[in-house]
Amino acid sequence: MNKSGQIKALIADDPTRRNRLIAEVVGCTRRLVRSVRQEMGPQVKNMPKILIFDIETAPMEVYVWHLFKNVVMPGMVIKERSMLSWAAKWLFEDKIMGEHVTAKEANDRTDKSILSELWHLLNEADIVVAHNGFSFDVKISNARFALAGLNPPMPYRVIDTLSHSKRVFNFPSHKLDCLNGYFGLDMKMEHEGMTLWKKCVNWDGSALDTMLKYNKRDVTILEEFYLKIRPWMKGHPNVALYIDTEETLCTNCGNEDLTWGGYYFTPAGKYKSFRCDKCGAIGRSRISDLDKETRARLLLSVAA
Repeated sequence: MNKSGQIKALIADDPTRRNRLIAEVVGCTRRLVRSVRQEMGPQVKNMPKILIFDIETAPMEVYVWHLFKNVVMPGMVIKERSMLSWAAKWLFEDKIMGEHVTAKEANDRTDKSILSELWHLLNEADIVVAHNGFSFDVKISNARFALAGLNPPMPYRVIDTLSHSKRVFNFPSHKLDCLNGYFGLDMKMEHEGMTLWKKCVNWDGSALDTMLKYNKRDVTILEEFYLKIRPWMKGHPNVALYIDTEETLCTNCGNEDLTWGGYYFTPAGKYKSFRCDKCGAIGRSRISDLDKETRARLLLSVAA
């Protein structure tokens, strides 16, 4: 089988497999993979648009008298926080998008020039993946959008990989770099630490270029971590809701190859359980396996 045939077979086996991984297996360029994929046409239809994104911010400058346990009042603030850069990619796609502010904007703590494209990506997304997204990336983005006079993006669901990791695992650290290290995944780009942020807000354009590279690297390793722990996620947005099909699909990845076995029990219900043969996630039927008479006989304990 020639390389094009191998590529077609890999895509047909798993349409969501990334071009980079296919190129590595076949031993070809990603350009050839993209060409073959385009020739084959859409293989995954009506999947939700899942955006992986991350932002980097400039630190505040404040007046303080001590190094520890400071209470900073509004009058002590010299410069507020702003966005230095953002990076994003659509799940399974190779292209990584991103922007950074100019050296003057970083120093002035202004970021309006880089917000529009990020807003449009979030406005287009069905689901957004971010590490500490609930408390940091999403809320800070919303704050910067509002200050720039932008309206809220259209509704999207947020998958905060930090929250899911803390909920399911007891690792020594839940920092993204540490988590990827535990799983043997790709790691963050090395940099000079806080000095990089200092350079960014002090008129260093090359430091801002480095910051964007660091930001983009975070997006690629976040995608790897998300896919690694996706089977473990409880309460993952139901991907099947976005897909127009009569098939029964995995709630986490949308795959139709499911193995049914065992039951999931609630205080008042018994439901058939499944495992996804593709991503490994588990789930259950919506309809109770108990008949009406059995449900009527059930008793419940009082609330705690």
